[in-house]
Amino acid sequence: MKLLITGCGGQLGEELQTIISQGKSQLGAINPIYHNAQVVAVDVKDLDITNQSQVETMMEKERPDIVINCAACTNVDGCERDKDDAFRVNAIGAMRLAIACEKYQAKLCQISTDYVFDGNGHHPYCEYDRCAPTSVYGATKLLGEEYTRDFCSRYFIVRTSWLYGKSGKNFVKTVLRLMSEQHKMTVVNDQFGNPTYANDLAHHILKIILTDDYGIYHCSGNGVCSWYEFAKKIVELSGMEGEVLACTSEEYKTPTKRPAYSALDHTMLRCTVGDEMRHWKDALSAFFQDN
Repeated sequence: MKLLITGCGGQLGEELQTIISQGKSQLGAINPIYHNAQVVAVDVKDLDITNQSQVETMMEKERPDIVINCAACTNVDGCERDKDDAFRVNAIGAMRLAIACEKYQAKLCQISTDYVFDGNGHHPYCEYDRCAPTSVYGATKLLGEEYTRDFCSRYFIVRTSWLYGKSGKNFVKTVLRLMSEQHKMTVVNDQFGNPTYANDLAHHILKIILTDDYGIYHCSGNGVCSWYEFAKKIVELSGMEGEVLACTSEEYKTPTKRPAYSALDHTMLRCTVGDEMRHWKDALSAFFQDN
């Protein structure tokens, strides 16, 4: 079996490579089929997923059985500033890969986001709930989902949220940096969602892609919290000293409106490969024990 992982330098891409090479995640052993798997890991310098010619050449050369697309423009405010770039990567890039996967008979796993929802709900969103993004980031990721469904018959769309891991930029690292530098930070307490450890997400992706249960999956940490609660727990588990202050979204204005509530329900996981995603507090504790 051969896998092509795009966006390999990001926190999810690196986690996937590590788990495959070790044969296990923190949740346990992965399927033995991965022991002899070939992994082709590429980043933007190796493959521009928005370039159909480059995508075709890569697929023709490598002939992967499965493509996991971790490449994306994820800077929410940056997407608002450069809408064309966000569209190229998040939507056109997904389309290019979907077309090529269909041509070369490969499965495609497209990573998506909780930002496809408007955030006006009060209960975790199911896979079948109506999408209504309020940002360029969410809109372009949703279009990437639609292109994936339109052009590839064997697809998995995996939506996740509030992702953090050992590498790359994420909220956990930001909190630790600010506490180290300033010993104080202010965080919104009226935006709710699911913190997700990349190790848990990667483990589930590696289960999902071996099946023929195609469709949309929600895969995030279990349990719901605010960014304020998340930050407080990060500081507590890190052992650092400092003060976390709460504020409202109105008080802490950002260029782009964030969803007020974007927690995800794991209906598809429960009905197929099983939901082993840890509670966000347990996963966060494991993150600190492993780092």
